[in-house]
Amino acid sequence: MNRNRTVEGSADRRGTILVLRLFFVFIFSLMTVHISGAAEREDRDPSGLAAMPIEELMGVEVSTVLGASRYEQRISDAPASINIITSQDIKRYGYRTMADILSSVPGLYVTYDRNYRYLGANGFLRQGDYNTRMLLLVDGHRMNNNIYDTAAVGNDLMLDLDLVDRVEVIRGPGSSLYGSNAFFGVINVITKGASHVNGLEVSAEAGSFDANKQRATFGRTFGNGLEMMLSATRYHSRGESLYYKEYDSPAPNSGWSDGNDCEGYSSFFTNFKVAGLNVQAAYGSRTKGIPTGAWETVFNDDRTKSTDTQGYIDVRYHRTFKDNQDLSVRVFYDYYRYDGKYLFDYPPVAMNRDLAVGKWWGTEAFYKTRIGNRHTLIAGLEYRDNFLQQQKNYDDSPHAVYLDDNRASYSVGGYAQGEFVVTDRVLLNLGARYDHYKDFSGRLNPRAALIWNPMERTTVKLIYGEAYRIPNAYELYYTDGNVTQGANPGLDPETIRTYELVLEKYVKDFRLCLSGFYYDVENLISQQSDTAGLMVFTNTGRAEGKGIQFEMERKWPNGFSGRFSYSFQEVTSSQDGVEFANFPKHLVKFNAFGPIIRNWLGAGVEIQYASSQKNLNGTRDGGYPLVNATLLGEKIFRDLDLSFSVYNVFDKKYSNPGSREHVQSDIEQEGRTFRLKATYRF
Repeated sequence: MNRNRTVEGSADRRGTILVLRLFFVFIFSLMTVHISGAAEREDRDPSGLAAMPIEELMGVEVSTVLGASRYEQRISDAPASINIITSQDIKRYGYRTMADILSSVPGLYVTYDRNYRYLGANGFLRQGDYNTRMLLLVDGHRMNNNIYDTAAVGNDLMLDLDLVDRVEVIRGPGSSLYGSNAFFGVINVITKGASHVNGLEVSAEAGSFDANKQRATFGRTFGNGLEMMLSATRYHSRGESLYYKEYDSPAPNSGWSDGNDCEGYSSFFTNFKVAGLNVQAAYGSRTKGIPTGAWETVFNDDRTKSTDTQGYIDVRYHRTFKDNQDLSVRVFYDYYRYDGKYLFDYPPVAMNRDLAVGKWWGTEAFYKTRIGNRHTLIAGLEYRDNFLQQQKNYDDSPHAVYLDDNRASYSVGGYAQGEFVVTDRVLLNLGARYDHYKDFSGRLNPRAALIWNPMERTTVKLIYGEAYRIPNAYELYYTDGNVTQGANPGLDPETIRTYELVLEKYVKDFRLCLSGFYYDVENLISQQSDTAGLMVFTNTGRAEGKGIQFEMERKWPNGFSGRFSYSFQEVTSSQDGVEFANFPKHLVKFNAFGPIIRNWLGAGVEIQYASSQKNLNGTRDGGYPLVNATLLGEKIFRDLDLSFSVYNVFDKKYSNPGSREHVQSDIEQEGRTFRLKATYRF
């Protein structure tokens, strides 16, 4: 290893430690000045979930309109296992991206290949999959695009986390309500309303590798009932200097990738509400350097990068009628563009361009009614027109075209679900959805849940569900001229059957949850290498997964709170019983937050452990523990909030398995980093 790089790394670590010391001296000084006169903090969590006693959480309504059943209902009555992460959790634990949030959720895990972040659930995450098996919603708007079906969870998600009120993670197949992609669950993101801000709010962040971020948000409720929210965000980071032993020779800079890990994005979000009408729009663009030499590109060249751009406008009208009836109608338009620039030395050296453009619009109508005071029925129709699904691959100079594919598709779906009160202690939830897709036969997906309350504050849920995933345009039709990847237009949809048993118990200040699951996947879509060495998506047969999970949560009256979870998960091929790659069998997670000075200063600590994961070459990346810590000061000076977070506190060296486009079998992850954040409200 280059000695100068080692010295540089040591200097960076010394600099980080110095910043830590200076910041804690600064906080201590503030404490001595303000300890006697710290103002009482206003409640910035209008939903009240962060401060709500544990025993009352059983009655929390998951969401208005959406959630596990697309309408407002108690967590204990929802036909699924659900975790909720509030805006207060996001602040207390210093979460920067949706990936940070989801990494804290029991049973979920995230990997990173220095370009995108990938989400695994129930032990299932196939290399080459772009988060297609989880459905991501923002205020009910479907965020998975129409080219790759990606649920963006990194900085490619256009929504700033400061705008998030809460995130609902709804486990289990959701195709009975949401159609394709709700394979292992639904992530339902609910944004803040204008009343959360009530004026102008600005924030600034600085962190490791010259990372900096700025945000400005305006929210106001007017006398005529109009609610308005406007927000804009900008971010940039130069990234790390990274060493890869696979490229350690004099020609490619002795294995070092310098200045190629950079990342930047900008985003805009707006929301208007008045008299049942809600108009929401968002737009974001993110560019990321690719430092790993993926797809055999020229190593250590900053011209290789990817850009993702996405935007939408969503118009929804909701009205409540007499006799417990609700009607909601929405119309939406979406846009997505991917622009990949890959430098290859064929020879000669040439810039390859990978372009994908998706445009689609759709509409949905949802109706809910109650029969008497005991039963709830819902029904809905959804239409989606993918009028542009374009993929191109070509070389700039000398010009050569390898792919120019233009397509269009559509889908039509209808669903119905009923919640029936069998007795005072037993609920029966039954539902199904039928979808028809262009070029694919129709599909009916049912779900059934028996919910039993054998005693006070105790719930047992027995859940059965089916889901499916239509192969996307990328899996079906993409090829780069059979240089590294080939197309497979003959792919069939994959399906899943899931059985779950959930026991939830609320005892005084405790919430306990024990659950188990088993699922069976058929026509599994996986990226494979064919006889010519090309990467091709194929239906590879069946897979089965099983696991158990335990969760415990407690809140104390003095403001302390804590969460602990343990998950065991295993996924194997049904044909030969071989264990899949890219998942940890054991996940352990612990979160704790405590006030240091009441209503002014607090500290949050998060510990995560993931056991070893198998690579594609059959070896294993070792298990690793991670510790993150955040110091949060609220209303330090009037309406100023300050937070300081350190991630991977002990600078643990660990890796995630690489995919087939990488020479590396494993990709080293970030060491110790920090972030300082200030937020001020006018």
